[in-house]
Amino acid sequence: MMPFAADTLVIFLAASLTKPIKPVLDEFAAQTGTVVQRESGASLEQVRKITELRRIPDVVMLADAEVIPQLLVPKYAAWYAEFARNRMVVAYTAKSKHAKEINANNWPTILQRKDVEVGRTDPNLAPVGYRTLLMFQLANRFYMNAGLAAGLLANAPERNIRPNAAELAALLAAGELDYIYDYQSVAQSNGFRFISLPPQIDLGDAARASGYATVSMKVRGSAPGQTITVKGQPILYALTVPKDAPHAASAKRFLDYLTTPATTAALREAHVDMLEHPVVVGNGAPSEIHGAVRR
Repeated sequence: MMPFAADTLVIFLAASLTKPIKPVLDEFAAQTGTVVQRESGASLEQVRKITELRRIPDVVMLADAEVIPQLLVPKYAAWYAEFARNRMVVAYTAKSKHAKEINANNWPTILQRKDVEVGRTDPNLAPVGYRTLLMFQLANRFYMNAGLAAGLLANAPERNIRPNAAELAALLAAGELDYIYDYQSVAQSNGFRFISLPPQIDLGDAARASGYATVSMKVRGSAPGQTITVKGQPILYALTVPKDAPHAASAKRFLDYLTTPATTAALREAHVDMLEHPVVVGNGAPSEIHGAVRR
């Protein structure tokens, strides 16, 4: 592999950030002259590029903050910064079967109908995939229907599973699926219609963390044969700069740009629910992260 130039930034992105962050990365490149090499994909897939393939980027931005302490700290990273929220929704389009009928009350019934094609993401690759299954578990209790999770899962079969949120959204946009379980930000950035789920199950309400934590599941870990337990919790995105980042100076410049009020506002306009202040966990985070608070 050819060595990177000094003004390169290699960034691994959660797929759900691909569309909204593209203008930010393009503007950063234009302003600084940095060559930005971006790779988008499912968050667990991005982590395994580091832990299994030993491919070290300059910045990692993931859809689940807990993935970093579970799989990257302390060997590959010393700190991480939470920077955005999200919530689960049911997304659809005007072309979806029963689009004129579905609402916040009847969605569990409609998404179990045999004439609809329902998609989800792979829980062993993408946080939105395991969050879908955790949401199903919470729905069992909220709707007082012990068989609901099994019914919803059965009607989102393996043929309709895709590796990440962006690929799933593309199938919905193409009309190959009627409904998908995805993030609200993905639905909004693609112009989809969506059903807002009750806060008791959408994993988007920080005040309901204890209720979310009552459900959990196992997914594949950072290496073949390993598993980790993921539990229900409010959805938080996080970023880090790996310890051996090949262009640490470029990473700091990008964090400086990313966390300015203007960039934060631009990302909110693009439907990324940015936190008021980044929340840093661990030691060694660069001072270029503006307005950060520690936890």
